[in-house]
Parts: sequence; C-alpha cells; structure tokens
Amino acid sequence: MRYYIIAGEASGDLHGANLINSLLKLDANAEIRFWGGPLMQEASGKAPVKNYKDLAFMGFVEVVSNLSTILKNLKFCKEDILRYSPDVIVLIDYPGFNLRIAQFAKNRGFEVAYYISPQIWAWKESRIHKIKRYVDHMLVILPFEKEFYAKHGMDVHFVGHPLLDQLQKIPKVSREDFTKGNHLSTQPIVALLPGSRAQELQKMLSVMVSVAAEFPEYQFVIAAAPGLDQEIYRPFLNSQVRLVTNQTYELLQHSAAALVASGTATLETALLKVPQVVCYRGNSISYLIAKRLVRHIKYISLVNLIMDREIVKELIQEEFTRENLAYELQKLLDLKYRDELALQYNILENKLGGAGASDQAAEIIYRATETII
Repeated sequence: MRYYIIAGEASGDLHGANLINSLLKLDANAEIRFWGGPLMQEASGKAPVKNYKDLAFMGFVEVVSNLSTILKNLKFCKEDILRYSPDVIVLIDYPGFNLRIAQFAKNRGFEVAYYISPQIWAWKESRIHKIKRYVDHMLVILPFEKEFYAKHGMDVHFVGHPLLDQLQKIPKVSREDFTKGNHLSTQPIVALLPGSRAQELQKMLSVMVSVAAEFPEYQFVIAAAPGLDQEIYRPFLNSQVRLVTNQTYELLQHSAAALVASGTATLETALLKVPQVVCYRGNSISYLIAKRLVRHIKYISLVNLIMDREIVKELIQEEFTRENLAYELQKLLDLKYRDELALQYNILENKLGGAGASDQAAEIIYRATETII
C-alpha cells in the first residue's frame, strides 16, 4: 500500500514515527511518503518531503506574516499527492494545513484518515462540518474526544494515547551515566522544556532561566528541541544552566521538577511522574485573539484538560513572571506536594486507556485501505 503522511510539528513527528513503525509491521509492501522530521525519517528510512520545522507557524500574527510560504506549501503538497497517488492519506493533527489537504484529497477521491484530532473541542468547533465531510476515519487519542464527536453525530475510534507506547521505549540510563555523559554536576536537576518553535522559545527561556539564581543548590538543564540550531540556546547557558540534546525523556527521568511550555510536553512530563509548572507566553495580539475565541476551555495543558481540574499550575501570558515561577517551583520541591501530585498523575495515566495506540491506529488505517484496493 502507498501511504502519504503529513505531520507539521515535533509532536506529530514523534507520533508519525511510531505509526510508521506499526504500519511497516502490518504491511510488508508499505510505501511511505511523508512530511515530518527526523523521527519519521529514522522510522521510514527516507527523507521527508518537507521538514516540519519549515511548517510550524504559531499564532494569528505569525500565520499572517508567513501566509505566502503557507500557500506555496499547500500548492506543492497537492501537486505532490497527485504525483504520488497514495492509497490513503494520513493527516496528523496540524489542522490549519491538514484540513485543507483533507478537502482537496477527498474531492479527488483519495481515502483520508486523520490520526490525532484537531482540538476543535477547544476552539473552531465549526470545523466539525469539514471533518464529517472530508475525513473517512478519525482516530482520537484523548478519552473525552469520542463523546465530543458522538455529540455531533460522528463515530470515531479512540485508540489511546501514543505517548504511553513511546515512554515504554525509553532506555534506562543511570543517573551517574546521564550526568557524566552530559558533563553535568551531581546537584539535583530542574528540567527546562521551552518548546520546539524558535519564535516562542526565546520568550520562554528568558523567564525560565531567570529563576535559577534563586535555587543555587539546583542545576537547570534545557532540553534542546530536535531540528533547532543549538546556537539559539547559547545566550541562556552558564555555569548553572546547561543543555542536553536528544535526551528529553532521560532528562525528565532524572529531574526533581520541570518548567514546561504548554503542549504535548506537559503530558509527557506527567506520565514520567515529574512535578511541573506549565508555562506559556506568546505574541500578545495572537493571545488576545485566541482568548476571545476560546471561551469555554478552562485550561491550556493536556494534564488539566484530561483531568478536568487543575492538577498542575499554569502560568499564562502576564502571569508568567520570574516571581510567580520561582514561587511555584518552590512548591514543587516540597515532598508533601510532590506525593499528592504523584497520586493525581496515576489517575491521569489510567484515563488514557493503556498502551497500544500506534498499533491500533495502524490496524484501522491498514484494514480500511485494504477494503478499497
């Protein structure tokens, strides 16, 4: 079978790679063409058509300022799909781009599967009409999404969260080997996960590293995002603030606490049982527009959304300050607070439905494709 997979962000690259591995186990004749990143490249043994780092524009202002590039990418993608003529197109999140491709693909007679639903339950709920019209198979990974789609008359597949599979693959590296291998000290670690988009990273890191001086007994270690030039991190490094690359999970395994940019990383951190503060600061205009549009969602982190209550503290926009961050980090280092958070993390994990999401998704996509061959 011929699969055309589109992922436009770092998290999509991760989930796309696991999906590719599962598809290759199922389909000995699989031919895969994709938009993604280094993880999907490793899984498929092929280079991406487009790297996600050239696609990830976040926020209203950023999208408008890069509109010409986005339109060129859309045009190229449509032409590339027609040339490749896949048996199925698999779209991974990234809705602004992928829903346009879904419409194009369905109108041209291609089978369309969508793995990891756009967060239409948070905003742009009207997108449900496009999804019902142009998506043949919707595969969701959050437990409340199946009920949300059912409310709109659409039957979808809840496959569980693929992070549960990914975290089982983490190599067990001893604390000594991790610190020595990365030239770190023996001090306890506070992990910094500032995101994967260059445009937001500097805003996040400037505040994150500002609290380090108030915690001299800790070392602060930044997890470098794959695909970003490491030079972007250099201004933030010093004797107390260090950098590791391609070892985010290993870093979290050995961290006492984490300061995490809103996104998939908040869930990864929770599943690794690391106390965290969720942080976000974006373009002020984009944020104000988003705030007006997203009226009924109380939280920005997946942890709190899934639990439907505040489990981890969120510092958003003007609340994301050095003073607030230092205060919340101090709370994370309290043993009683940590024990209570660990209990909540266990409940969260149970809600996610267990391992096997990637295999289930691949099975649904493969079997659906078989019926049209």
